Amino acid sequence: MTSWIQNAWYVAGWDYEVGPQPLGRTILGVPVVLWRKLDGAVVAMRDACPHRMLPLSMGIKEGDSIRCKYHGLKIGPDGVAEEMPLKSDPVNKRICTEAFAVHERHRFVWIWMGDAPADPELIPDLWPCSAEGWAFEGGYYSIACDYRLLIDNLMDLTHETYVHQGSIGQQELMEAPLETRVTEDRVFVERWIPDIDPPPFWKGALGKEGRVDRWQICEFIAPSAVIIDVGVAPVEAGATIEKHDQGVRGFVVDVMTPQDETHSHYFWGMARDFRTDDPGFGARFRQQQSGVFAEDVEILEAQQRSIAANPDRKLQAYNIDEGGVRARQMIDRTRKAEAAS
Repeated sequence: MTSWIQNAWYVAGWDYEVGPQPLGRTILGVPVVLWRKLDGAVVAMRDACPHRMLPLSMGIKEGDSIRCKYHGLKIGPDGVAEEMPLKSDPVNKRICTEAFAVHERHRFVWIWMGDAPADPELIPDLWPCSAEGWAFEGGYYSIACDYRLLIDNLMDLTHETYVHQGSIGQQELMEAPLETRVTEDRVFVERWIPDIDPPPFWKGALGKEGRVDRWQICEFIAPSAVIIDVGVAPVEAGATIEKHDQGVRGFVVDVMTPQDETHSHYFWGMARDFRTDDPGFGARFRQQQSGVFAEDVEILEAQQRSIAANPDRKLQAYNIDEGGVRARQMIDRTRKAEAAS
């Protein structure tokens, strides 16, 4: 049994990554090729020619179709053969390549690799990415680790104190209490840090000196998304964990798509409600965030190598790990239910 839920939507790419030319990407252990048709709609199918298995991502686009670069078998956007290698041969419509359902929402191209019907209503609600009055930008990392290690990392932000000490980390994170709660399909980890000096990143976002209240509300959404409500507000503004729109607020948006058991596609970004009409600030903000996440990549890839080098050891869970543990339990329950059915 694999480590991921099969019947779910996963991000295959940013909207700007998928264009008219073929893009190859392995998702849930399956090689997939994606491209846009002339009308802009996205096509996704197994990245293997049904003839001699050459990746179709190496192929030649012809209109909305793709021609294999080896012998010239032409496959339509529905995955069905349109032209044989020998053009004099009649087209055999039984020659097919597996096609996958895709849907665009929240700036992402989502793909459904499961057996159950692909219902777009099951796409995780990443509302800050599309809401009016919010700006959303981000990037992508290919990372050599189990996607669940990323979820663990994002549901336990105490690591910021040490991993990100030059940007968003501060010692007060280790001292503030955590509250974890679980609903039917969500896991939340909340931290309120009152009356502190803001770290460099948030001081720059706020644009002034002074003591602040800081918050972090991590939300895991199955199968593999984590959005984190973060920000700071001047102490005199009177923000609370329940209501905190008085300062600068953002949602760190992270969606992890398993490539295989030890590699992941990591789509990251931040939606913000401040300086939304300043594209220069947005570009600088994205570059700074990229540097923060690069620090996570270094840690997580080293952790995955260590796990492989110590097969007789198991990960331990302390109090700070409760959010990640609850998220893993939610994943495991769904996986087992799928296997049973």
